[in-house]
Amino acid sequence: MTHDWGGGVAATRRRDIMQETELKLELSQSGARSLLKKNPFGSSPTILQQISIYFDTPGWDLSKRGLSLRIRQSGNERIQTVKAGNGAAAGSFTREEWEQPVAGDTPILDDPQIRDLLAEDRSKLAPLFEVHVKRHSWNVTDGDAMIEVALDLGKVVAADREAPLCEIEFEKKAGSARAMFALARKVDLITPTHVGVLSKAERGYHLLGSAPGAVKAASTPLTSEMSATTAFAHIAAACLRQFRLNEWVLGWYRDAEALHQARVSLRRLRSLCSICKSLFHDSRFDHLREELKWLASEFGDARNIDVMIGRASSEALSSRLQNARDDAYAAVEASLSSVRARSLMIEATEWVSIRDWRTDQSDETLADQPARDFASGVFDKFWKKVAKAGKNLVDADDETRHKLRIAAKKLRYAAEFFEPLYNSKAEAKRHRRFMKMMESLQDQLGSLNDLATAHDMLAALELSDVAGAKDLYSTEDKSKLLKDAAKAHDALVDARRFWR
Repeated sequence: MTHDWGGGVAATRRRDIMQETELKLELSQSGARSLLKKNPFGSSPTILQQISIYFDTPGWDLSKRGLSLRIRQSGNERIQTVKAGNGAAAGSFTREEWEQPVAGDTPILDDPQIRDLLAEDRSKLAPLFEVHVKRHSWNVTDGDAMIEVALDLGKVVAADREAPLCEIEFEKKAGSARAMFALARKVDLITPTHVGVLSKAERGYHLLGSAPGAVKAASTPLTSEMSATTAFAHIAAACLRQFRLNEWVLGWYRDAEALHQARVSLRRLRSLCSICKSLFHDSRFDHLREELKWLASEFGDARNIDVMIGRASSEALSSRLQNARDDAYAAVEASLSSVRARSLMIEATEWVSIRDWRTDQSDETLADQPARDFASGVFDKFWKKVAKAGKNLVDADDETRHKLRIAAKKLRYAAEFFEPLYNSKAEAKRHRRFMKMMESLQDQLGSLNDLATAHDMLAALELSDVAGAKDLYSTEDKSKLLKDAAKAHDALVDARRFWR
């Protein structure tokens, strides 16, 4: 096949530039068969075989810029689609896309906007991978809402690799996006589903790359023009996406770092909710926070055992802990597949993406204030808590140290969340120094918590008398950690604050 990336087509062809709002769910092949059998969408589906070819440069330059380019064949029709989005959302998201018919499997880049988007990469474009699906589609009307539903069963093919694909998408064409979530819940009652965060393009890139691994939190793009509530929505969506990506990895294998990062993402989201609580007057808010707390707690035993295995000094203890780890991970898997966890992800995604938060009159000014002003107030609040709780740290009781650890964690998360709002050269330099000091303090406080956790966990597992167990919570370690924590705390309090 030859490729002429600059060629044109007839001037009468249709070009569509649109905002796409959709919700995606992942399900099993057997679940898809059950769904087709019960068919809750009120009509028979339209069935099409589709083949999509995805293009990029050898260095994946489009992917790195948050772009995807495909040509999809359905019957005799071929549609070229360029999508732009930062991938920060979880399951439900809005992004720009450009569509136009093309005559063959050769991209046409003569539209001015597309040409500008792809200007640097057009000469290097080549097919990278393909997606083959049998698509069942319905148009569902619910009141004033019209939803396009597409169930895709097939595979992703890249070089000599392939992976199965089974997902259902809901795209809002008119009316309220709530109808998408109502349909999602109806589907989940028929067969277990999970909020999907991987696009078909991302699945192809994963197939071309190495095995999936743990996903750490990344900086969320924020601008000074954003309101506090808009910034909250962007950061919350990124937390949900990080959780689902790590949950996806755990579906492949029991990876300690993926489990840790899944737990971190939930704790970050809970901290974000706590930090931003003043923005909301919504009956669902406290419920979601409690459900997130429950789900995060389900990871606790497995994470604590992973930490102890890493520090175990005897083979006997390590072996017994490995057995306990298997049980703990099985419990995590059961929790993740539960109706409660699946419902939580759908509910949280809906709440974050639709953003119809009800505020009383006194809160409206606060919710609409610039994100940076709100963030600076948050930093002041938690910095004062950290400064106060860390006084006389060596002699403080466990409850005081616990309060310090919680306040420090919220301050660090807030500093990570809102970092893009402090982007002058001087602010960025002070932020980096501040974060190093925060990390030092949290490392010491975390190690102190690990000592306390190890003692209680070993007792619960009836391993306290196994050789090497006492090495995991020695008093000598605690004394040194307290002194190091006090030193780290004093350095942080004396440091110049980056937000002032």
